[in-house]
Amino acid sequence: MIEVRRLEKYYGEKHALKGINFTVEPGEILGFLGPNGAGKSTTVKILTGLIPASAGEARICGYSIAEQPLEVKKRFGYVPETGALYESLTAWEYLELLADLHHLDRKLFEHRAREFLELFDLLQEKDHRLAGFSKGMRQKVLIAAALLHNPEVLLFDEPLSGVDANTALVFKQLLRRFSEQGKTILFCSHVLEVVERLCSRIIIINEGEIVASGTPAAIARQTGHATLEEAFNAITGGADAHTRAEEFLLALEGLKG
Repeated sequence: MIEVRRLEKYYGEKHALKGINFTVEPGEILGFLGPNGAGKSTTVKILTGLIPASAGEARICGYSIAEQPLEVKKRFGYVPETGALYESLTAWEYLELLADLHHLDRKLFEHRAREFLELFDLLQEKDHRLAGFSKGMRQKVLIAAALLHNPEVLLFDEPLSGVDANTALVFKQLLRRFSEQGKTILFCSHVLEVVERLCSRIIIINEGEIVASGTPAAIARQTGHATLEEAFNAITGGADAHTRAEEFLLALEGLKG
């Protein structure tokens, strides 16, 4: 379970999070949406202990992230949009390092590592250095590393960035199964179609505040729009897509003239 209470974050004078509150229950896939700079990644970084909150409280599985960080880190897996990897290591060595940090039994590590590498079509690449991996291949290694210790809570910040369509399909099916097993999942993405199909509930954050919460259908209904995409655009103050496209095309025509 994830619990966030009155969470605030300042970067100098910038008020990035303004006292947000939400929970994610076991078995739930929560879509966490917002435009660039809205506070999504800041929230995830606080939940993972990468940065401290300025005020408020965040807990994972009942443990305070600020006061009990080691207990918290035992219980979540995290996939960032772009993660730093030890490029001098092979894929196998990197997973082995993560397994050692989580004190996994050797036989259990070998079984899980092979399963994940095979699932993501990386088993033949397991002894190749990460420096030679493409962005999509690196992302698959990050996903495998996040799942290796079978965590209770999963935090995903644009996890499908750079991966191929087949891997994305497998990943989405995994998330559904994890939800059925009772895992708690926070899923951040700009791909609204994926969020709409995958998430049981959605929170939209804008300028550091939660501005909408509910099922995709309920949020669309509340705003009087037919789709989540249209509702998101209206809630976050985005410009009308049709108007912007027409204005851009007219500008191009003007340049030609």
